[in-house]
Amino acid sequence: MSTKTKKDTQMAAAPSGLSQQAIIRAYRQMKTIREFEERLHIENTTGAIPGFTHLYSGQEAVAVGACEHLTDKDFIISTHRGHGHCIAKGCDVPAMMKEIFGSRDGLNKGKGGSMHIADVAKGMLGANGIVGAGQPIAVGAAIACKLRGEGSVALSFTGDGASNQGTVFEAMNMAVVLQVPKVFVFENNGYSEHTGASYGIGCDDIVKRIEGFGIPVFQADGFDFFSIYEAMAKALELSRNGGGPSAIYCETIRYFGHFEGDPQNYRAKDEVRRYRDEEDCLLKFRRRMEQTGEVALEVLDAVDAEVLALIESSVTGAKQAPRPLSEDLLTNVYNSY
Repeated sequence: MSTKTKKDTQMAAAPSGLSQQAIIRAYRQMKTIREFEERLHIENTTGAIPGFTHLYSGQEAVAVGACEHLTDKDFIISTHRGHGHCIAKGCDVPAMMKEIFGSRDGLNKGKGGSMHIADVAKGMLGANGIVGAGQPIAVGAAIACKLRGEGSVALSFTGDGASNQGTVFEAMNMAVVLQVPKVFVFENNGYSEHTGASYGIGCDDIVKRIEGFGIPVFQADGFDFFSIYEAMAKALELSRNGGGPSAIYCETIRYFGHFEGDPQNYRAKDEVRRYRDEEDCLLKFRRRMEQTGEVALEVLDAVDAEVLALIESSVTGAKQAPRPLSEDLLTNVYNSY
């Protein structure tokens, strides 16, 4: 963690300025992501979930802090670690669970699975199993936003590993050249698959790399919803009002491996436990509410119970949902115009 982040963590909490409704919604979104992922971690061991699963636990503050500003007219593009982004953008949780379990009643008829969930009606243009591939797609969406002139934006999520991809470089350059309303959110969770960011990033400074393309960067604490929320407000003020692309950079951590089944031999002993105990975004959120009194902890406890019930019913529904039939194989494969 950077010195700036530690310093910010130690500062006395001030009222957020958000309404109680907005605060409760943000907490609910983060808690939903956390319990969704923690439950998938358990269900994956049963063999009922097809394909690879990459969990987002630990990074919830980033997805929710960024997406709480967006509407259905704004677009996002996600990564292979995309469940949190989907939930933060408003995708239906039970339908997502069915999708991951491979049901024909899933959000994408069971054909997207964990790494390719999409919901165009919500402005969620899809998770993407190819590292860095979402960035040029998001630039295309940003071009559409600019041409429509309705003040909407496109946002992409990028990990520290994807920041090394040529597609990301090209997307940043094109976004600047065309001055499109595009927000790049860089989530440095410390590892590109199994390689530490300190080893895999040649310039050793992702922020300077982004700025080198002419994109203003707003840095935030990846463990703090309110820090991300404030940074996103600044980025959107620029990009929505004709200022071209902007970026958010934050450092965070994923609690699980790169994929489910990853032995994580590259991690230090007790690394995850320390972050869970000291820097967890949900705990920091609750501590801030305890300090400011904006929302009572009993209210957040009630949200916890409601979210757990939602996840339980979603898993039950996904297990009982019908599987794809042979005649479903060639449906919804190509779009007909």
